[in-house]
Parts: sequence; C-alpha cells; structure tokens
Amino acid sequence: MNKQARAPFSAMVAVLFSILLQAGCATTPSTPVCPPNTQNLADCPPLEAVEDPTVEKFYEYRTWKSPKELEHDPVDYGVNADIPIQGARGKIVGPTDKGAMDSLAVKLWMIENAEHTIDFGYYIFTPDLVGYAMIGAMCEAVKRGVDIRVMVDSAGSMKASRTTLAALKTCENEAGFIPNEAGEQTIRKARVQVMIFNALSKLSTSPNRRSHDKILIKDGDFHDKALMITGGRNISLDYYGLTAEGGYDPYGYRDSEILFKPAETENDVTIGEVSAYYYTLLFLYKGNRQIRPVSRSNAKALYTSELRQAKESLDKIRQFELLKPHLESMDEFMAEGFHPSDVLLAFNLANITSKKVTKNAVENLENNPNSILYVLDRISESNDGTETTRIVSPYLFLARYEDKDGNVTVDEASAIRKWLDEHPLASVEIVTNSVLTSDNFPSQSIIDMDTAPRLLLDQETRDAWRSLKAEDEVGGELTSSASWQEQVNHPRLLVYETGGLDSAKLGEGEAHYGKLHAKFFLENEIGFVGTTNFDYRSRLYNSEMGYFFKGDALAAELNEAFDYLVEMSYLWGSPEWLEMRRKTIEAKGMKGWSTKHQRKVYKTLKRTGLHWLF
Repeated sequence: MNKQARAPFSAMVAVLFSILLQAGCATTPSTPVCPPNTQNLADCPPLEAVEDPTVEKFYEYRTWKSPKELEHDPVDYGVNADIPIQGARGKIVGPTDKGAMDSLAVKLWMIENAEHTIDFGYYIFTPDLVGYAMIGAMCEAVKRGVDIRVMVDSAGSMKASRTTLAALKTCENEAGFIPNEAGEQTIRKARVQVMIFNALSKLSTSPNRRSHDKILIKDGDFHDKALMITGGRNISLDYYGLTAEGGYDPYGYRDSEILFKPAETENDVTIGEVSAYYYTLLFLYKGNRQIRPVSRSNAKALYTSELRQAKESLDKIRQFELLKPHLESMDEFMAEGFHPSDVLLAFNLANITSKKVTKNAVENLENNPNSILYVLDRISESNDGTETTRIVSPYLFLARYEDKDGNVTVDEASAIRKWLDEHPLASVEIVTNSVLTSDNFPSQSIIDMDTAPRLLLDQETRDAWRSLKAEDEVGGELTSSASWQEQVNHPRLLVYETGGLDSAKLGEGEAHYGKLHAKFFLENEIGFVGTTNFDYRSRLYNSEMGYFFKGDALAAELNEAFDYLVEMSYLWGSPEWLEMRRKTIEAKGMKGWSTKHQRKVYKTLKRTGLHWLF
C-alpha cells in the first residue's frame, strides 16, 4: 500500500485551486476597463455582461500557468489524491461499424452543443478530414463563447501541423463571451488554449513519456450539461469507418469507448468536474509547450487557409450519407439509454515522472494508488473465484519482472494459472489481435510468442513452439500432437485472436475484420473502459486513463461488445488459427513477411530489451 497519506479528492482540489488562483493573480489580465458606450471594442464585454462566480472559478483554473508560477507540481496532487467513487450514467460506444459512426457523431455533437467549455485531449490528432472537422467545430464553438482547451501528444501527433493548431488559436480573435448557467453573457471572453504534451522540442523532457489519453469533456462544471467520453479512439479517419470520400472503410479500427453524464442527483464533485480536474493536471505538466500564432508576414494567410479547410471539412463530413443518420439521431442518442452506475476514475499520471521504470516497476505501482493496474489488483483480491474475467486488448502483454539479482518478482501468466488451479469455478477469456488484424507486428510477435504461450503451454511445449519453423506450424508434429490440443483447449482459459479465413485480405472471401484497438475489462458487474493496452509501454511509460464502473446494465453492454469480438475470432493454437497464419504468409506483403519471421522478431526484441517499448 502507498505509505503516503492520501487527502480526499475535494481537499486536493481546493489546494490545487488555491495554487492556481494565486498564480493567476499575477498572470491573468483583469477585466478590461471600457469607456462608456464603447463595449463593442475588442475584448470589451457588452453592457449587460455580469460577473459570475462560477465562471470566474473555472476561468481561473482553466488558465495555463508556467511551472515557475506554480509552487507545487500538480501531477503530485493527482498521484496522491483520494479519488471518490461517484454516481454517473453511462453507455458503451462499442466496436461495431455503428459504434464507430456513433462515436464520430457524438464528438461533433458534444462540440457543437457545448455552452460553456470544451476539453479536448488526444494521443493521435491527424490533420485529415476528421481532424480538420474537429478544428472547424471548435472554431465555431469559441465564437459562440465556449472556452476551449486542446492538448495533443508530441509523439503521437507528429503529423499534426503546428500551423493547423495555431490557426485554431486565432479563432479566439472573434470569440464570444462565456455565458453563465442562466445563459447571461459574462465579462469573460472565451479562449482557445492549445498545448503540446511533453514537447519533444524541450530538452528537459523524455520522448518515452507520452500522453496516451483520449478524452473529450463538454461543460464539465455544469451538472445538467456535462458529458465526457474516453476510450481507445483517436482523431483520425481510420477510427470511424469512413473514407475521405464518405464511403465505408472496411479496414478501420474496431474500438470501444464509454460515454458518461453525471448522476441525476448532484454529487459534491460530479464526474464532469473530476474529468476536467484530471485534464487540468495533464494540461499543467511542466514538459508541455503552448502553441501560439506567429507574426510572420505570411502567417495570417496560412491561418486563413487552414481555417477555410477546417470549415469545408466540417461541412463536407456533415453531408456524408453514411454519417448523416447518426448525426440526425444524436439528440435522441444523448438523451436515452444511459445506465446508472458507480464509477471511479483511474489514471497512470505517475508514469510520466517515475524513475527506473523497468527495475522499479513493482515499487512504482505501489506508489501509484490511482493507477489502472493498482485498482485492478484490488478488484482481483475481492474476486471470490466464481466469476469470469474478460479482457480485450490489441497488444496484451503479461508482465514478468525481475529484481537486480535476476529473481522473478512478478509473473502474471503464472499467477493466472495458479489462480485458476485454486478456483475451479473461475475462468479467464481474452480477445486480442492476430497477425491478420494487428497494425503492430513487433507487439504481435510478443503476443504470439510470449503472452499466449506463457498462459497456455508448459515450458517444454513453449520452447518447441518458439523454435518451430513457420512452414511446420500447420500439420507438423508439434501442433498435431495430443499434448498441444489439450493445452490450447483449456476449458477455462480462452485466448481469442480476431480474424478469419474468409477475410478479403487473404483472397478467400469478402469478410472484413478491421484492426482491433478496443481496450476493456469486465468481471461480473464491474468493468473498465479506457486507453491502456496493458502492454509494457502503457504500464510503465505512458499517461493513461479510464473509468471503472459497477452496474449490471452497463456490464451487459460491455458483454455484448465482447461477444461480438469473439464471433469474429479464432482460439489461439486452433487448426483454424494456424491455417490463418499460413494463409497470411502466402499473401505476402508486410503481414506475410512479419508472420513468417515472427519468432526472429520476438527474439530480437527480448535480446535488445526493446520489448519494454512496445
């Protein structure tokens, strides 16, 4: 357990506010002094504008402060805060084609219907049709008086033009004044603050520390209006099943998200507020860099061109025949189908500041009580041994850590096998990628040569599998043996990999399986949906986040998503799975090459230590 005393979250927030407000006094301009009858001048509020305490409060905490202005590191507050379990209402936006379209429509609806604030933070922000449409929607929002914060990761969003992001910042030149709860204009003009997380241009930052978060929050400080969505989907066309021309993209990602609004009865701190406070901690990280417009002679023309493209992209995407029904039904979608549940925010904030991450992995976890894995450990301790645990991850690794003397301190695969041996009514079911559906062949080599073999095979069979030639996988002595069949068909330990022999990619049929990118956990009525892949990078290096929930109806939706993925999968080690690998090799290309050489790739990763980085 964490030895450091943990203050209640509300108390931590009060301290954080105090720090931010003190810093804000020195940096935030006071309300402009406008001569009588000149309220239409730049930055001057209208005559009827009011000074609203709620707006003043969130305006201050949302204002970026430099590390020099902050007496304490805000990340420390998040790491040690006692996060409350809250009431909320949620729904799953799942891995189906409909789920992908709904997800895009949800995000556009949230931005277009925001009245006060938007917090937008994504690991991958791609300046394609979806990326530009988001820029266009946020530009319109700030002109309505919506205060906007944008944060993208420096490594994940390398393709994102800083000119595009700076162009969004210029939209605040025409910003409206932020309304209060009653709809009255206040004296605070809306802004766009754009942040690059852990900027690579800063020599003091480590490129290995990334914000893998994906979060969009609408009106977080207003109980009846707040909405937040998080999960695996980034901002790029291939996460939403659309081509740039508006057609269906059969090769996109199959992903999952969870959408929340506050409980009908207002809590002391609502899910919207907790989400916005967490975003603030990331936003204030000392390695971040603000994006601001430049004053070069050609900059204005560039920004105008970028914003024109953003508006055109938004107009274009609104007219896509595949997306229009989802956009048109969003008012109903946002009003119905939300299930009451208890929820808990979990995050890996400590990862971005922890030291010796591989050597001190166990100690770092114990000192990170709000982390996803820490909460999962507590849940597993309460399992009575009669439940089914279901896990979905595109890049599932099972940790194995050693101390400085080479002694194994953690072996999750062995722990799972031991648990099942001791609890004959328990079972574990996993869905992950195959060589056919993965977009990351180094990670897939670890899944097929380490994760699944450690779970399913004894040491002798495991060694034989890793030494096998690719051409001997189908019909060979090893995979035809009774021992192999018995081990890979464990009745209570099922490892599925997405894909099928009828895939269009194999030339055998017309089925499309996409690329699995969903990440969730489910055990009876307790579930988790978030951003972590449960690989080493997510465990040790990345900032990750997500929400645990407890509720039968919401769990039923997640079970439905799991069953959907199982239906498009084969069991690891089965004859169909082996044949799919053989057909993938025959199809050649990068997938064929990487499948054929998977063992060599895996051994190289382990020998060089690069497996820690995937």
